[in-house]
Amino acid sequence: MSSTLKKLVKKTSLAIGVAALATGAAVSHAADTIKVGVLHSLSGTMAISETTLKDTVLMMIEEQNKAGGVLGKKLEPVVVDPASNWPLFAEKTKQLLSKDKVSVIFGCWTSVSRKSVLPVIEELNGLLFYPVQYEGEESSKNVFYTGAAPNQQAIPAVDYLMSAEGVKRWVLEGTDYVYPRTTNKILEAYLISKGVKKEDISINYTPFGHSDWQTRVAEIKKFGSAGKKTAVVSTINGDANVPFYKELANAGISAEDIPVVAFSVGEEELSGFDTKPLVGHLAAWNYFMSAESPENDAFIEKWHKFIKDKKRPTNDPMEATYIGFKMWVKAVEKAGTTDVDAVRKAMYGITVPNLTGGIAVMNTNHHLTKPVLIGEIQENGQFEIVWQTPDGVIGDAWTDFLPESASIVADWTAPINCGNFNIKTGKCSGQNY
Repeated sequence: MSSTLKKLVKKTSLAIGVAALATGAAVSHAADTIKVGVLHSLSGTMAISETTLKDTVLMMIEEQNKAGGVLGKKLEPVVVDPASNWPLFAEKTKQLLSKDKVSVIFGCWTSVSRKSVLPVIEELNGLLFYPVQYEGEESSKNVFYTGAAPNQQAIPAVDYLMSAEGVKRWVLEGTDYVYPRTTNKILEAYLISKGVKKEDISINYTPFGHSDWQTRVAEIKKFGSAGKKTAVVSTINGDANVPFYKELANAGISAEDIPVVAFSVGEEELSGFDTKPLVGHLAAWNYFMSAESPENDAFIEKWHKFIKDKKRPTNDPMEATYIGFKMWVKAVEKAGTTDVDAVRKAMYGITVPNLTGGIAVMNTNHHLTKPVLIGEIQENGQFEIVWQTPDGVIGDAWTDFLPESASIVADWTAPINCGNFNIKTGKCSGQNY
């Protein structure tokens, strides 16, 4: 089938809402509270990013309980620490579902942690809200992806650098795990489709927590001295970002020389930097704390009151957590139960205001419609928004830029009812329920 047909299938698979579920649905738990799992690293290399998301979920639970809870019951958080240990994420997920009997889990940051959780949550039919940008190439019946797919972050960021900065040479710099490797595979194919030569693309990976950047930054500087405008597209994750940016400054690499656009550096990470040498470098997200909207003002005020620290910033994964939590509450109330299958069906077409002044929509491929923003780092650790899409962008679970994915669509409603449907063969090659 043609790419036009693929686009048509995608378009028709978007959520337009579903009929209300039977009013006689039974509430899945007879207990006095509804348990909510919180699965974020509170120690280890990812604690710099994930601890804030744990706090965000606790804030949302506190606020919901003050409003009367859900289905007349209070929400009870169950917090665990998988400690940046990827196999431990799976163990903690099994504990949350089998022992603690949580109705939903909000958690994970890295894709390797999500991939670790996936078989457990599918086997036990749990429900995970995943709030961080990722590489796509996935749509699970048991996961709602409230962070960005590549077409909502990586591809627009590259387009911006091409058009606004005139970039001709590309450094794809990442941490060595599935998200950077898959994202860079997509970006390499996309750049080549745009006429970029392979010799103008440098790809490199370093381990989690990497700290000695002197040699690699020297290589980046040399790569950028070939007479073509060069940029770094960074999928470096966790606390390795701190020494990376410090070494850029030590090497005298400014944003005017070789701009860096990051996909995993937001306001929270910048709070640990001396930001003066970083001014002008970029990040691509779907939300920045500096966004001007009444919803954002109210969210920031609630966050500062809850955390008791007016200096604590907000960031994109916090907004994705906020949206996912609000959608889950609406879906539970719509379904009249916390039963996972009923809640999942009720999620399609759910809308909540985002924090940038628009509306987030949950589509039937389990991905959101959301805007894309490019922000420039300022001395105060905030981002000035320099570009954004005029409307929301629909998250694409499967990229059009890899041959093996170009004919794949995800739609968890009839007649497809599959997260990995091949429109050429007419068959589901993944889950099918």
